[in-house]
Amino acid sequence: MAVILPEVSRTLNEYLLVPNLTTEDCAPDAVDLSAPLVRHPIGQPSPLRIATPLVSAIMQAVSSPRLAIALAQTGGLGFAHQNQPIAAQARMVSAVKRHKAGFRHSDINTKPTATLGEVSRLLQAAERDIAVVTDDGSPTGLFVGLIGSRDFHPQRHDLNDTVASRMRPADTLVTAPPTISLSDANTLIWDQRLDLLPIVTADGHLASIVLRRDYELHKQFRNETIDAEKRFRIGAGINTRDFRDRIPALVEAGADVLCIDSSDGYSVWQQRTLRYAVEELGGVVPVGAGNVVDGRAFRYLADAGAAFVKVGIGGGSICITRDQKGIGRGQASALIDVAAERDRYAEETGVYVPICCDGGLLADYHMAVAFALGADFIMLGRYFARFDESPSNLVKLDGQLFKEYWGEGSQRARNVARYDQGETELPFEEGVDGYVPYAGSLYPNVARTVAKLRATMVSCGATTLPDFHRDAVLVQVSQQSYLQNGAEVRLRSGSSSTGQ
Repeated sequence: MAVILPEVSRTLNEYLLVPNLTTEDCAPDAVDLSAPLVRHPIGQPSPLRIATPLVSAIMQAVSSPRLAIALAQTGGLGFAHQNQPIAAQARMVSAVKRHKAGFRHSDINTKPTATLGEVSRLLQAAERDIAVVTDDGSPTGLFVGLIGSRDFHPQRHDLNDTVASRMRPADTLVTAPPTISLSDANTLIWDQRLDLLPIVTADGHLASIVLRRDYELHKQFRNETIDAEKRFRIGAGINTRDFRDRIPALVEAGADVLCIDSSDGYSVWQQRTLRYAVEELGGVVPVGAGNVVDGRAFRYLADAGAAFVKVGIGGGSICITRDQKGIGRGQASALIDVAAERDRYAEETGVYVPICCDGGLLADYHMAVAFALGADFIMLGRYFARFDESPSNLVKLDGQLFKEYWGEGSQRARNVARYDQGETELPFEEGVDGYVPYAGSLYPNVARTVAKLRATMVSCGATTLPDFHRDAVLVQVSQQSYLQNGAEVRLRSGSSSTGQ
Protein backbone atom coordinates (compact mmCIF):
# COMPACT_ATOMS: atom_id res chain seq x y z
CA MET A 1 0.00 0.00 0.00
CA ALA A 2 1.01 3.65 -0.33
CA VAL A 3 3.35 5.18 2.23
CA ILE A 4 1.59 7.70 4.47
CA LEU A 5 3.95 10.15 6.16
CA PRO A 6 3.14 10.61 9.87
CA GLU A 7 2.95 14.39 9.74
CA VAL A 8 0.82 17.34 8.71
CA SER A 9 2.09 19.33 5.72
CA ARG A 10 3.06 22.74 7.18
CA THR A 11 3.44 26.12 5.47
CA LEU A 12 5.76 28.97 6.43
CA ASN A 13 2.70 30.90 7.60
CA GLU A 14 2.18 28.35 10.37
CA TYR A 15 5.32 29.27 12.32
CA LEU A 16 6.51 32.20 14.40
CA LEU A 17 10.00 32.84 15.73
CA VAL A 18 10.53 32.95 19.48
CA PRO A 19 13.05 35.65 20.52
CA ASN A 20 16.43 34.59 21.90
CA LEU A 21 18.70 36.73 24.07
CA THR A 22 19.94 39.82 22.21
CA THR A 23 23.44 40.69 23.41
CA GLU A 24 25.42 43.92 23.07
CA ASP A 25 27.27 42.45 20.07
CA CYS A 26 24.05 41.61 18.28
CA ALA A 27 23.01 44.73 16.36
CA PRO A 28 21.56 45.20 12.85
CA ASP A 29 24.86 46.56 11.50
CA ALA A 30 26.64 43.44 12.80
CA VAL A 31 24.35 41.02 10.94
CA ASP A 32 26.01 39.24 8.00
CA LEU A 33 23.41 37.90 5.58
CA SER A 34 25.93 36.54 3.08
CA ALA A 35 25.34 32.99 1.90
CA PRO A 36 27.00 30.31 -0.24
CA LEU A 37 25.32 29.90 -3.62
CA VAL A 38 27.11 26.71 -4.72
CA ARG A 39 28.53 23.58 -3.12
CA HIS A 40 31.88 23.63 -1.35
CA PRO A 41 34.01 21.48 0.99
CA ILE A 42 33.27 22.03 4.66
CA GLY A 43 35.74 24.54 6.09
CA GLN A 44 36.40 26.18 2.72
CA PRO A 45 34.56 29.18 1.24
CA SER A 46 32.02 28.68 -1.52
CA PRO A 47 33.35 29.72 -4.97
CA LEU A 48 30.25 31.89 -5.35
CA ARG A 49 28.69 33.79 -2.46
CA ILE A 50 26.05 36.51 -2.39
CA ALA A 51 25.84 39.26 0.22
CA THR A 52 22.04 39.46 -0.02
CA PRO A 53 20.57 35.93 -0.09
CA LEU A 54 17.82 36.72 -2.61
CA VAL A 55 17.71 35.54 -6.24
CA SER A 56 15.10 36.09 -8.93
CA ALA A 57 12.79 33.35 -10.18
CA ILE A 58 13.51 31.83 -13.58
CA MET A 59 10.39 33.33 -15.14
CA GLN A 60 9.43 35.41 -18.17
CA ALA A 61 7.49 37.85 -15.98
CA VAL A 62 10.54 38.41 -13.75
CA SER A 63 13.73 37.97 -15.79
CA SER A 64 15.28 40.97 -17.50
CA PRO A 65 18.80 42.34 -17.81
CA ARG A 66 17.64 45.48 -16.01
CA LEU A 67 16.39 43.49 -13.02
CA ALA A 68 19.48 41.26 -12.96
CA ILE A 69 21.75 44.32 -12.86
CA ALA A 70 19.72 46.00 -10.13
CA LEU A 71 19.66 42.81 -8.08
CA ALA A 72 23.42 42.29 -8.49
CA GLN A 73 23.96 45.88 -7.36
CA THR A 74 22.07 45.13 -4.15
CA GLY A 75 24.09 41.96 -3.50
CA GLY A 76 21.68 39.35 -4.91
CA LEU A 77 21.59 37.46 -8.21
CA GLY A 78 19.25 37.39 -11.20
CA PHE A 79 18.47 34.37 -13.40
CA ALA A 80 17.70 34.68 -17.12
CA HIS A 81 14.69 32.51 -17.98
CA GLN A 82 15.05 29.56 -20.37
CA ASN A 83 11.63 29.73 -22.02
CA GLN A 84 13.09 31.39 -25.12
CA PRO A 85 15.47 30.52 -27.97
CA ILE A 86 19.03 29.78 -26.88
CA ALA A 87 20.45 32.79 -28.74
CA ALA A 88 17.96 35.16 -27.10
CA GLN A 89 18.79 33.87 -23.62
CA ALA A 90 22.52 34.14 -24.36
CA ARG A 91 22.01 37.76 -25.43
CA MET A 92 20.23 38.43 -22.13
CA VAL A 93 23.21 37.01 -20.22
CA SER A 94 25.70 38.96 -22.35
CA ALA A 95 23.78 42.20 -21.77
CA VAL A 96 24.36 41.86 -18.03
CA LYS A 97 27.97 40.72 -18.34
CA ARG A 98 28.79 43.80 -20.45
CA HIS A 99 28.22 45.89 -17.33
CA LYS A 100 31.08 46.44 -14.97
CA ALA A 101 30.29 47.74 -11.52
CA GLY A 102 29.70 51.43 -12.17
CA PHE A 103 30.06 51.10 -15.97
CA ARG A 104 26.69 50.48 -17.60
CA HIS A 105 25.82 49.13 -21.02
CA SER A 106 23.58 51.91 -22.33
CA ASP A 107 20.00 50.64 -22.51
CA ILE A 108 18.15 53.90 -23.30
CA ASN A 109 19.27 54.91 -26.78
CA THR A 110 17.85 56.76 -29.77
CA LYS A 111 18.83 58.01 -33.24
CA PRO A 112 19.26 61.67 -34.22
CA THR A 113 16.54 61.16 -36.86
CA ALA A 114 13.98 59.98 -34.29
CA THR A 115 11.24 62.44 -33.32
CA LEU A 116 10.95 64.23 -30.00
CA GLY A 117 7.66 62.43 -29.53
CA GLU A 118 9.38 59.07 -29.89
CA VAL A 119 12.12 59.92 -27.40
CA SER A 120 9.54 61.36 -24.99
CA ARG A 121 7.67 58.05 -25.01
CA LEU A 122 10.95 56.15 -24.65
CA LEU A 123 11.96 58.14 -21.58
CA GLN A 124 8.51 57.87 -20.06
CA ALA A 125 8.34 54.10 -20.54
CA ALA A 126 11.82 53.60 -19.07
CA GLU A 127 11.21 56.15 -16.30
CA ARG A 128 14.50 57.85 -17.17
CA ASP A 129 15.45 61.50 -17.64
CA ILE A 130 18.07 61.13 -20.37
CA ALA A 131 18.79 59.07 -23.49
CA VAL A 132 22.03 58.50 -25.37
CA VAL A 133 22.01 59.42 -29.06
CA THR A 134 24.02 57.25 -31.44
CA ASP A 135 24.06 57.24 -35.23
CA ASP A 136 22.06 54.01 -35.45
CA GLY A 137 20.28 54.07 -32.08
CA SER A 138 22.29 51.12 -30.80
CA PRO A 139 24.27 50.97 -27.51
CA THR A 140 27.55 50.64 -29.43
CA GLY A 141 26.97 53.05 -32.32
CA LEU A 142 28.85 56.29 -33.02
CA PHE A 143 28.19 58.63 -30.12
CA VAL A 144 26.54 61.83 -31.38
CA GLY A 145 24.93 63.38 -28.31
CA LEU A 146 22.53 63.28 -25.36
CA ILE A 147 18.89 64.29 -25.03
CA GLY A 148 16.82 64.46 -21.89
CA SER A 149 13.75 65.89 -20.25
CA ARG A 150 15.54 69.23 -19.72
CA ASP A 151 16.27 69.64 -23.43
CA PHE A 152 12.67 69.95 -24.65
CA HIS A 153 9.11 70.24 -23.39
CA PRO A 154 6.15 68.44 -25.02
CA GLN A 155 3.96 71.57 -24.76
CA ARG A 156 6.61 73.98 -26.02
CA HIS A 157 8.33 72.06 -28.79
CA ASP A 158 6.94 70.32 -31.85
CA LEU A 159 7.07 66.59 -31.10
CA ASN A 160 7.50 65.91 -34.82
CA ASP A 161 10.87 67.68 -34.76
CA THR A 162 13.94 65.47 -34.78
CA VAL A 163 16.11 64.56 -31.81
CA ALA A 164 19.00 66.29 -33.62
CA SER A 165 17.18 69.62 -33.32
CA ARG A 166 17.23 69.59 -29.51
CA MET A 167 20.00 67.20 -28.46
CA ARG A 168 23.29 68.28 -26.90
CA PRO A 169 25.93 67.41 -29.55
CA ALA A 170 28.86 65.17 -28.65
CA ASP A 171 31.46 67.88 -29.28
CA THR A 172 29.94 70.02 -26.51
CA LEU A 173 29.88 67.23 -23.91
CA VAL A 174 32.34 65.81 -21.40
CA THR A 175 33.28 62.24 -22.29
CA ALA A 176 35.94 59.77 -21.12
CA PRO A 177 37.92 56.91 -22.71
CA PRO A 178 37.39 53.22 -21.77
CA THR A 179 40.71 53.26 -19.91
CA ILE A 180 39.36 55.57 -17.20
CA SER A 181 38.97 54.06 -13.72
CA LEU A 182 35.63 54.12 -11.95
CA SER A 183 37.08 56.37 -9.26
CA ASP A 184 38.27 58.92 -11.84
CA ALA A 185 34.97 58.67 -13.71
CA ASN A 186 33.02 59.49 -10.56
CA THR A 187 35.38 62.39 -9.80
CA LEU A 188 34.72 63.75 -13.30
CA ILE A 189 30.96 63.41 -12.80
CA TRP A 190 31.02 65.43 -9.59
CA ASP A 191 33.58 68.01 -10.76
CA GLN A 192 31.66 68.66 -13.99
CA ARG A 193 28.21 68.32 -12.38
CA LEU A 194 27.14 65.59 -14.77
CA ASP A 195 24.22 63.16 -14.52
CA LEU A 196 25.70 60.88 -17.16
CA LEU A 197 29.27 60.40 -18.40
CA PRO A 198 29.58 58.74 -21.83
CA ILE A 199 32.55 56.38 -22.20
CA VAL A 200 33.66 56.69 -25.82
CA THR A 201 36.25 54.69 -27.77
CA ALA A 202 39.05 56.26 -29.81
CA ASP A 203 37.00 55.80 -33.01
CA GLY A 204 33.97 57.54 -31.51
CA HIS A 205 31.80 54.57 -30.60
CA LEU A 206 29.90 54.39 -27.33
CA ALA A 207 31.47 51.82 -25.00
CA SER A 208 29.41 52.35 -21.84
CA ILE A 209 28.05 55.04 -19.55
CA VAL A 210 28.57 56.01 -15.91
CA LEU A 211 25.59 57.43 -14.02
CA ARG A 212 25.61 59.76 -11.03
CA ARG A 213 22.81 57.75 -9.42
CA ASP A 214 24.89 54.56 -9.62
CA TYR A 215 27.53 56.25 -7.46
CA GLU A 216 24.87 56.86 -4.83
CA LEU A 217 23.60 53.28 -5.14
CA HIS A 218 27.14 51.93 -4.79
CA LYS A 219 27.54 53.89 -1.56
CA GLN A 220 24.26 52.44 -0.33
CA PHE A 221 24.92 48.89 -1.53
CA ARG A 222 28.59 48.15 -0.98
CA ASN A 223 28.39 44.40 -1.57
CA GLU A 224 27.62 44.09 -5.27
CA THR A 225 27.64 40.62 -6.81
CA ILE A 226 30.54 40.90 -9.25
CA ASP A 227 33.15 38.59 -10.77
CA ALA A 228 36.92 38.96 -10.82
CA GLU A 229 36.66 41.51 -13.66
CA LYS A 230 34.09 43.58 -11.71
CA ARG A 231 31.31 42.56 -14.09
CA PHE A 232 27.90 41.83 -12.59
CA ARG A 233 27.19 38.16 -12.08
CA ILE A 234 24.11 36.51 -13.59
CA GLY A 235 22.57 33.05 -13.55
CA ALA A 236 20.51 31.33 -16.24
CA GLY A 237 17.89 28.61 -16.36
CA ILE A 238 18.26 25.46 -18.44
CA ASN A 239 16.04 22.46 -19.15
CA THR A 240 16.58 18.72 -19.60
CA ARG A 241 15.78 18.72 -23.31
CA ASP A 242 18.24 20.97 -25.17
CA PHE A 243 20.92 21.22 -22.44
CA ARG A 244 23.69 19.95 -24.74
CA ASP A 245 23.20 23.03 -26.91
CA ARG A 246 22.00 25.53 -24.32
CA ILE A 247 24.68 25.06 -21.64
CA PRO A 248 27.71 25.71 -23.93
CA ALA A 249 26.01 28.81 -25.39
CA LEU A 250 25.26 30.22 -21.93
CA VAL A 251 28.78 29.48 -20.71
CA GLU A 252 30.20 31.30 -23.74
CA ALA A 253 27.88 34.25 -23.03
CA GLY A 254 29.36 34.48 -19.54
CA ALA A 255 26.76 32.90 -17.24
CA ASP A 256 28.18 32.49 -13.73
CA VAL A 257 25.78 29.76 -12.59
CA LEU A 258 23.02 27.68 -14.17
CA CYS A 259 19.92 26.04 -12.76
CA ILE A 260 17.71 23.30 -14.16
CA ASP A 261 14.25 24.85 -14.25
CA SER A 262 11.62 22.24 -13.48
CA SER A 263 8.52 21.86 -11.33
CA ASP A 264 9.71 18.41 -10.17
CA GLY A 265 13.45 17.75 -10.03
CA TYR A 266 13.48 14.18 -8.70
CA SER A 267 14.09 12.59 -12.10
CA VAL A 268 16.65 10.69 -14.09
CA TRP A 269 16.49 13.52 -16.65
CA GLN A 270 17.98 15.97 -14.17
CA GLN A 271 20.61 13.44 -13.17
CA ARG A 272 21.68 13.09 -16.81
CA THR A 273 21.80 16.85 -17.28
CA LEU A 274 23.97 17.26 -14.18
CA ARG A 275 26.27 14.44 -15.23
CA TYR A 276 26.76 16.11 -18.61
CA ALA A 277 27.67 19.42 -16.96
CA VAL A 278 29.96 17.87 -14.37
CA GLU A 279 31.61 15.04 -16.32
CA GLU A 280 31.51 15.96 -20.02
CA LEU A 281 31.99 19.72 -19.56
CA GLY A 282 34.27 19.36 -16.55
CA GLY A 283 32.12 21.54 -14.29
CA VAL A 284 33.11 24.78 -16.07
CA VAL A 285 30.03 26.39 -14.55
CA PRO A 286 28.07 25.20 -11.48
CA VAL A 287 24.56 23.85 -12.12
CA GLY A 288 21.79 23.86 -9.53
CA ALA A 289 18.82 21.51 -9.68
CA GLY A 290 15.31 21.00 -8.34
CA ASN A 291 12.62 21.41 -7.31
CA VAL A 292 12.30 18.86 -4.49
CA VAL A 293 10.33 18.48 -1.27
CA ASP A 294 12.12 15.72 0.66
CA GLY A 295 15.51 14.41 1.66
CA ARG A 296 15.48 11.49 -0.80
CA ALA A 297 15.30 13.83 -3.78
CA PHE A 298 17.91 16.18 -2.30
CA ARG A 299 20.44 13.36 -1.92
CA TYR A 300 19.73 12.05 -5.41
CA LEU A 301 20.54 15.43 -6.97
CA ALA A 302 23.47 16.13 -4.63
CA ASP A 303 25.02 12.77 -5.57
CA ALA A 304 24.58 13.69 -9.25
CA GLY A 305 26.65 16.87 -8.71
CA ALA A 306 24.04 19.60 -8.13
CA ALA A 307 25.68 22.88 -7.10
CA PHE A 308 22.59 23.71 -5.04
CA VAL A 309 19.10 22.27 -4.71
CA LYS A 310 15.83 24.22 -4.95
CA VAL A 311 13.08 23.31 -2.48
CA GLY A 312 9.39 23.75 -3.19
CA ILE A 313 6.61 22.23 -5.30
CA GLY A 314 3.21 23.86 -5.61
CA GLY A 315 3.79 26.66 -3.12
CA GLY A 316 4.30 29.51 -5.60
CA SER A 317 1.71 32.28 -5.76
CA ILE A 318 0.86 31.49 -9.39
CA CYS A 319 1.50 27.71 -9.23
CA ILE A 320 -1.46 25.31 -9.31
CA THR A 321 0.48 22.02 -9.50
CA ARG A 322 -1.15 20.88 -6.25
CA ASP A 323 -4.62 21.61 -7.61
CA GLN A 324 -3.98 19.93 -10.95
CA LYS A 325 -1.81 16.94 -9.99
CA GLY A 326 -2.12 16.59 -6.21
CA ILE A 327 1.67 16.81 -5.88
CA GLY A 328 3.61 18.92 -3.40
CA ARG A 329 4.29 19.58 0.25
CA GLY A 330 3.95 22.52 2.60
CA GLN A 331 7.04 24.69 2.23
CA ALA A 332 7.95 24.56 5.91
CA SER A 333 7.73 20.77 6.03
CA ALA A 334 9.78 20.49 2.84
CA LEU A 335 12.52 22.79 4.17
CA ILE A 336 12.74 20.95 7.49
CA ASP A 337 13.16 17.58 5.75
CA VAL A 338 15.62 18.76 3.10
CA ALA A 339 17.73 20.85 5.51
CA ALA A 340 18.15 17.84 7.78
CA GLU A 341 19.30 15.74 4.81
CA ARG A 342 21.66 18.50 3.65
CA ASP A 343 23.32 18.50 7.06
CA ARG A 344 23.58 14.69 7.11
CA TYR A 345 25.04 14.77 3.61
CA ALA A 346 27.63 17.37 4.67
CA GLU A 347 28.64 15.30 7.70
CA GLU A 348 28.97 12.11 5.64
CA THR A 349 30.72 13.54 2.56
CA GLY A 350 32.44 16.71 3.81
CA VAL A 351 30.61 18.69 1.10
CA TYR A 352 28.01 21.37 1.83
CA VAL A 353 25.29 21.69 -0.83
CA PRO A 354 23.21 24.86 -0.28
CA ILE A 355 19.43 24.74 -0.47
CA CYS A 356 17.23 27.42 -2.00
CA CYS A 357 13.69 28.10 -0.77
CA ASP A 358 11.54 28.58 -3.88
CA GLY A 359 7.88 29.40 -3.26
CA GLY A 360 5.50 29.70 -0.33
CA LEU A 361 6.68 33.21 0.61
CA LEU A 362 3.78 35.62 0.89
CA ALA A 363 5.26 38.16 3.31
CA ASP A 364 8.72 39.37 4.27
CA TYR A 365 8.61 37.57 7.60
CA HIS A 366 8.15 34.27 5.75
CA MET A 367 11.70 34.78 4.47
CA ALA A 368 12.96 34.93 8.05
CA VAL A 369 11.06 31.74 8.89
CA ALA A 370 12.52 30.04 5.80
CA PHE A 371 16.07 31.01 6.81
CA ALA A 372 15.44 29.81 10.36
CA LEU A 373 14.29 26.45 8.99
CA GLY A 374 17.56 26.04 7.08
CA ALA A 375 17.34 27.84 3.71
CA ASP A 376 20.66 29.26 2.49
CA PHE A 377 19.07 31.63 -0.02
CA ILE A 378 15.62 32.39 -1.39
CA MET A 379 14.23 32.51 -4.95
CA LEU A 380 11.38 34.98 -5.46
CA GLY A 381 8.96 35.51 -8.33
CA ARG A 382 6.00 37.60 -7.23
CA TYR A 383 8.22 39.73 -5.00
CA PHE A 384 10.38 40.90 -7.93
CA ALA A 385 7.57 40.96 -10.50
CA ARG A 386 6.07 43.99 -8.68
CA PHE A 387 9.04 46.25 -9.39
CA ASP A 388 9.91 48.72 -12.15
CA GLU A 389 12.84 46.56 -13.20
CA SER A 390 10.74 43.49 -14.10
CA PRO A 391 9.90 43.18 -17.82
CA SER A 392 6.10 42.89 -17.50
CA ASN A 393 3.65 45.65 -18.34
CA LEU A 394 2.39 48.20 -15.82
CA VAL A 395 -1.40 48.45 -15.95
CA LYS A 396 -4.10 50.37 -14.08
CA LEU A 397 -7.12 48.44 -12.80
CA ASP A 398 -9.90 50.21 -10.89
CA GLY A 399 -7.57 53.13 -10.24
CA GLN A 400 -4.75 51.00 -8.80
CA LEU A 401 -1.45 50.18 -10.50
CA PHE A 402 -0.49 46.56 -11.10
CA LYS A 403 2.22 44.62 -12.94
CA GLU A 404 1.29 41.67 -15.13
CA TYR A 405 2.43 38.33 -13.69
CA TRP A 406 2.06 34.80 -15.02
CA GLY A 407 3.41 31.37 -14.17
CA GLU A 408 5.75 29.30 -16.31
CA GLY A 409 3.12 26.55 -16.24
CA SER A 410 0.42 28.81 -17.69
CA GLN A 411 -0.79 28.74 -21.27
CA ARG A 412 0.60 32.25 -21.67
CA ALA A 413 4.11 30.93 -20.99
CA ARG A 414 3.58 27.61 -22.82
CA ASN A 415 6.70 26.27 -21.14
CA VAL A 416 6.63 22.62 -22.20
CA ALA A 417 10.36 22.25 -21.46
CA ARG A 418 9.72 23.02 -17.78
CA TYR A 419 6.42 21.20 -17.30
CA ASP A 420 7.01 18.18 -19.53
CA GLN A 421 3.68 16.39 -19.81
CA GLY A 422 4.76 14.21 -22.71
CA GLU A 423 3.29 16.54 -25.31
CA THR A 424 4.42 19.30 -27.66
CA GLU A 425 1.66 21.50 -26.19
CA LEU A 426 0.47 21.79 -22.60
CA PRO A 427 -2.65 19.58 -22.20
CA PHE A 428 -3.39 21.36 -18.89
CA GLU A 429 -2.02 24.32 -16.98
CA GLU A 430 0.10 24.23 -13.82
CA GLY A 431 0.23 28.02 -13.47
CA VAL A 432 -2.05 31.02 -13.73
CA ASP A 433 -1.98 34.43 -15.40
CA GLY A 434 -2.78 37.53 -13.35
CA TYR A 435 -1.55 40.75 -11.75
CA VAL A 436 0.44 41.82 -8.68
CA PRO A 437 0.26 45.22 -6.96
CA TYR A 438 2.89 47.61 -8.31
CA ALA A 439 5.54 48.43 -5.68
CA GLY A 440 7.97 50.86 -7.37
CA SER A 441 11.71 50.34 -7.73
CA LEU A 442 13.63 47.27 -6.58
CA TYR A 443 16.25 49.28 -4.66
CA PRO A 444 14.22 50.65 -1.71
CA ASN A 445 12.12 47.49 -1.49
CA VAL A 446 15.12 45.18 -1.18
CA ALA A 447 16.71 47.57 1.32
CA ARG A 448 13.52 47.44 3.41
CA THR A 449 13.37 43.65 3.26
CA VAL A 450 17.02 43.35 4.27
CA ALA A 451 16.40 45.72 7.19
CA LYS A 452 13.52 43.52 8.36
CA LEU A 453 15.65 40.37 8.13
CA ARG A 454 18.45 41.99 10.12
CA ALA A 455 16.03 43.16 12.80
CA THR A 456 14.46 39.70 13.07
CA MET A 457 17.84 38.00 13.41
CA VAL A 458 18.86 40.47 16.11
CA SER A 459 15.73 39.59 18.07
CA CYS A 460 16.67 35.93 17.69
CA GLY A 461 20.24 36.54 18.88
CA ALA A 462 21.89 35.64 15.55
CA THR A 463 24.35 37.62 13.43
CA THR A 464 24.94 35.07 10.63
CA LEU A 465 22.69 32.68 8.74
CA PRO A 466 24.54 29.59 10.07
CA ASP A 467 23.93 30.90 13.61
CA PHE A 468 20.28 31.45 12.71
CA HIS A 469 20.00 27.88 11.34
CA ARG A 470 21.48 26.49 14.55
CA ASP A 471 19.89 28.64 17.25
CA ALA A 472 16.47 29.73 15.98
CA VAL A 473 13.46 28.71 18.07
CA LEU A 474 10.09 28.42 16.34
CA VAL A 475 6.55 27.66 17.43
CA GLN A 476 3.54 26.55 15.43
CA VAL A 477 0.70 29.05 15.14
CA SER A 478 -2.79 28.07 16.31
CA GLN A 479 -6.03 28.87 14.54
CA GLN A 480 -6.83 31.44 17.24
CA SER A 481 -3.51 33.17 16.51
CA TYR A 482 -4.55 33.47 12.88
CA LEU A 483 -7.82 35.07 13.92
CA GLN A 484 -6.11 37.49 16.29
CA ASN A 485 -3.55 38.53 13.67
CA GLY A 486 -6.34 39.05 11.16
CA ALA A 487 -8.33 41.52 13.27
CA GLU A 488 -9.50 44.33 11.00
CA VAL A 489 -8.32 47.85 11.79
CA ARG A 490 -9.11 50.96 9.80
CA LEU A 491 -5.81 52.75 9.12
CA ARG A 492 -5.31 56.51 9.20
CA SER A 493 -4.60 58.16 5.87
CA GLY A 494 -0.93 57.73 4.96
CA SER A 495 -0.44 54.56 7.02
CA SER A 496 0.48 51.41 5.17
CA SER A 497 1.34 47.79 5.72
CA THR A 498 4.38 46.72 3.76
CA GLY A 499 4.80 43.09 2.80
CA GLN A 500 5.26 41.27 -0.45
